[in-house]
Amino acid sequence: MAQVVLQVVGVGLVALVGWWLLDNLGGSLGRQGIPRDFDFLTGPTGFDIPENPGFDPRLPVWRMLLIAFQNTVLATVVGIIIATVLGLIIGISRLSSNWLANKGSLLYVETFRNIPVLVVIIFVSIAVFQSGPLPIISEAWEFKLPGSDTNWLIVSKTRIAIPSLISESNYIVFWVIVAVSAIVAAVVWVWRTNIANQTGKAHHRVTWSAGVFIALAVIAFVALGRPYSWSWPAKADNNFSYVDGFSTSAAYLSLTAGVGLYTASHIAEVVRGSILSVSKGQTEASESIALNSFQKYRFVILPQALRVAVPSITNNYLNLTKNTSLGAAVGYAELATLTRSSYAGGNPAPQSILIMMCAYLVLSLIISLLANGFNRTLKLKER
Repeated sequence: MAQVVLQVVGVGLVALVGWWLLDNLGGSLGRQGIPRDFDFLTGPTGFDIPENPGFDPRLPVWRMLLIAFQNTVLATVVGIIIATVLGLIIGISRLSSNWLANKGSLLYVETFRNIPVLVVIIFVSIAVFQSGPLPIISEAWEFKLPGSDTNWLIVSKTRIAIPSLISESNYIVFWVIVAVSAIVAAVVWVWRTNIANQTGKAHHRVTWSAGVFIALAVIAFVALGRPYSWSWPAKADNNFSYVDGFSTSAAYLSLTAGVGLYTASHIAEVVRGSILSVSKGQTEASESIALNSFQKYRFVILPQALRVAVPSITNNYLNLTKNTSLGAAVGYAELATLTRSSYAGGNPAPQSILIMMCAYLVLSLIISLLANGFNRTLKLKER
């Protein structure tokens, strides 16, 4: 009973403090004549968005925030991929018997882990795009497909352009079929797992599931008359911008590479510690049945190490997400940068910051939800 009373009192105190803070904020805004509603979201943005020439400053603020959130998601996803792949490779290399691989990975970890992420982002921007190899490019370098005038890659001082896909007719139907194909592939995964559990035969669930998914997606793509087509990059008439394809700015590349390299140093240590937590007997057992190094890590060590690693890696993903707010240092138009520009232009700061906080919260909760769902699949099931 005493615990219930303490919990009720605690919740009441938190609610009281929250009410007092909101009342104080409302009073301060009222005295200064600052609106307390969110009507500013339908007003004009009033400024251009860097690296987004198609944006009209007369468009409403909510459209600007949507683009800012999209840019943040893009930097987060690519940064997570870089950090995961690089962190896994370096973490395994830290335990290698090869002297060069071991010491090289140790140097990487101790270097990037002990430098502020903001410094890493700025260093990448300066070392690569301002004072490094790319500034020697006087004109954009165009790499063409063999035997044609079509570019598959364009590299300049400030941008890199690659091919992209553009939607045609029936693309919505295509994605509906892709979603259904993913569900079918998941069913096939469960089916193959059950067969392996019942008969002891190899499940080959990755091959079966991927094969079914790809086959259904390809059939849908052809049957719907190719709902997507390639858009190849090309230089505009002014030679300073690109048309078609997908181009990335130096600011975006600096931010994603910076947060990816920094976070990889932390993930590498998580991977190393997780591998060391696996019983030495497991390694000896895998070697006794003549598994090679790849098979030993793929089938024995990493599946067990993941149970330890996933929670800590998830925390690093969340830190990477929040570190994308440092994009202002290199001029990338992410959520925090454009929010600051918005309230600097006269929009109410409390509401703008609240929206930004909610956006980061939603993105972090989605990452946590996905990671926790994956972590549940790794739990040992008692029989």
